[in-house]
Amino acid sequence: MDNFTKRLVHLHHCRGIGWKTIYHILKIDPQLKSLYHHSFSDLILQKSATLTTLNDLHSDLIHEQIQQYSQNDIRIITIYDDEYPLLLKETYQPPWVIYAKGDISLLKKDNLLAVVGSREYTEYGENAINYLLPKLIEKGIVIVSGLAMGIDAIAHHTAIRNDGRTIGVIAGGLFNIYPKTNKDLAEEMMKNQLIISEYPPHTKPDKWQFPMRNRIISGISRGTLVVQAKRKSGSLITANFAVQEGREVFALPGSIFSAFSAGTNELIQLGAKLINVPEDILDEFIY
Repeated sequence: MDNFTKRLVHLHHCRGIGWKTIYHILKIDPQLKSLYHHSFSDLILQKSATLTTLNDLHSDLIHEQIQQYSQNDIRIITIYDDEYPLLLKETYQPPWVIYAKGDISLLKKDNLLAVVGSREYTEYGENAINYLLPKLIEKGIVIVSGLAMGIDAIAHHTAIRNDGRTIGVIAGGLFNIYPKTNKDLAEEMMKNQLIISEYPPHTKPDKWQFPMRNRIISGISRGTLVVQAKRKSGSLITANFAVQEGREVFALPGSIFSAFSAGTNELIQLGAKLINVPEDILDEFIY
């Protein structure tokens, strides 16, 4: 890790420092050469007005934490690194840093498909995944999801069961997998697949992080398939991010009497591609 990367990652660990603050700091000091100078401390106080940030900036504990990541097979990928996903760079406010554990070569694949849906789901949603995904996986499509309960977990499991590749994008850090019911799945994926987060590994998940991680799920993917979603579902946030970035949005139609299909049916009304068979998705991936 070069000196600039060390400084950027340290800055990324400081509480009270958000995306925009890092952006403004990099505009003033692109190499972060003055990061530990008194003048920089004054600048940070102007931007974020917190002594906690200053304490973190001069914390040896954070330096030690960062050094230990490699011992836990955690890779640090900054937006300036070759390993950083090209599609994610094109999105609004792409993460400055990604923390990854597993096969990072998956981030450079050009055929990633986000598969998202409700934590609560019906047999119809599960059957649809079991029908649609095997053919996509057979054609080399990498399945991306959020490691949540419900549709996300089913998508990951289906990819693994069919000898495919899958990426989990989580809220919180890699040392704080949520929900705990998916911990075994996460550990398997960290060994043979890939899990990524934009938050330092010791970060505990917070509510606001879940919608934010959705922009990464859609951001690294060429398209997003919404399997089941109620009208006010986090999956629709993911689909909205995909639309904003000019990516394909696919939706599974469902019964007008099912609340679990209200969101997907609405997406189709708004222009998402209705999916009946795997080929409906493969056609858009140009094979």
